[in-house]
Amino acid sequence: MEKKPNSIAFAMGILAGIAGGVLAGVIFAPKSGKESREDIKDAFKSVVAKCHPEINRVKNQAIDVIKNTKNKIEEECKKIAENIKAEKLANAKNIETDVYNM
Repeated sequence: MEKKPNSIAFAMGILAGIAGGVLAGVIFAPKSGKESREDIKDAFKSVVAKCHPEINRVKNQAIDVIKNTKNKIEEECKKIAENIKAEKLANAKNIETDVYNM
């Protein structure tokens, strides 16, 4: 389980570093707006192409974590509902016993 948070943090760090580098390059580049936009678009496509496998892996890990968490929550909700039902039945039996003992 320790690998999942580390790989997510690593991927986010890579993406932040790339975004920072692209932003710095655009800010300090002596190009026109149109050329800068084209450079940004090309850089974005390049980043997506390079990081696509890592992004998919992190995405799949996140989906797995969400599914597991959802399943655990559903199980706990079922347990709570069963406990409430059992408590209501016990209370009903106590009331019934009290009524018969009157």
